[in-house]
Amino acid sequence: MADSPVSHHPSGGGQESPDSQASNEQKAQMEQAYQQMQRKMRIGKMDEEIKHKIMVLSGKGGVGKSTVATGLALSLARKGKNVGLMDIDITGPNVPKMLGLEEAELNVEDGQIHPANGPSGVKVISMAFLLEDPDKPVIWRGPIKLGAIQQFIGDVAWGELDALIIDFPPGTSDEPLTVSQSLPGIDGVVIVTTPQEVALLDSRKSINFAKTISVPVLGVVENMSGYKIVGSTQPNLDFSVMGPGGIPIECKSDQEGNWEVTLDVFKSGGGRDSSSEMGVPFLGSLPFDPGIVRGGDDGVHRIIAEPDGETAKAFEKIVDNIMDQLGKSSDRSLRII
Repeated sequence: MADSPVSHHPSGGGQESPDSQASNEQKAQMEQAYQQMQRKMRIGKMDEEIKHKIMVLSGKGGVGKSTVATGLALSLARKGKNVGLMDIDITGPNVPKMLGLEEAELNVEDGQIHPANGPSGVKVISMAFLLEDPDKPVIWRGPIKLGAIQQFIGDVAWGELDALIIDFPPGTSDEPLTVSQSLPGIDGVVIVTTPQEVALLDSRKSINFAKTISVPVLGVVENMSGYKIVGSTQPNLDFSVMGPGGIPIECKSDQEGNWEVTLDVFKSGGGRDSSSEMGVPFLGSLPFDPGIVRGGDDGVHRIIAEPDGETAKAFEKIVDNIMDQLGKSSDRSLRII
């Protein structure tokens, strides 16, 4: 009887038998299945440990969505809440730079990533921490991107949080859909827009997207709504200030000679009108503040640089309105109040 072909392989030849190859593949599949099971269990635990999960979306880029997301997290933290901030943007993660965490090193224990500690105790996780070269573009096809997001969600050790703010890339494609399907208990979506008509058109798409995936819309935030100018002159004086397009704006100083006027650099009120038209709450407006741009570049958010300034006060009002919406949504949401 002839020997089988397998018996003729010399020992130590560096070749694996088909049975050995199959065994290694089975081990790899079992290991992958085990990791997926652990990840699913951790995600289930997140639903118990994180009281509120809030998605921050925008229909288009350039409206200051990441700035708003970081501002919401910082403002909540200033109210004494335990807050996490997840930057899910794979191709353009900016949150670490905005919070001065570019050099932060993440700690990994028991297969879980521990977030970086940001200002006011905000726990921060971002794709930027995991990229070896920030100047190289991330070119991932859909399935790879979706797998990375699922791992990103399930492999982070957040611990107990009052709120997790999730910052997304612009648009309504893979990322928010994947998170809404993978992470249970999403409380709602905050839509960020600016007053321009083109931005408002895209914000309506984001609202309809949230309704399509059955995630409540907590409300709309209008960013860059107006630029405030303050000054002093003679008391009780009527005068005019030249506004955008050379249009004069009538002003009057008070008894001490102080005056202020808001210039509608990008129009105003569009966010309120859009939310009213779409039947969702209007959470508030944020001023056009050049200090936000400087703070983003310097790694010091405006709320940290000027905790009593106009921008910080505007964020505080918006957060109060979000908390009010959470309180109305369900009995479960009352835990944050």
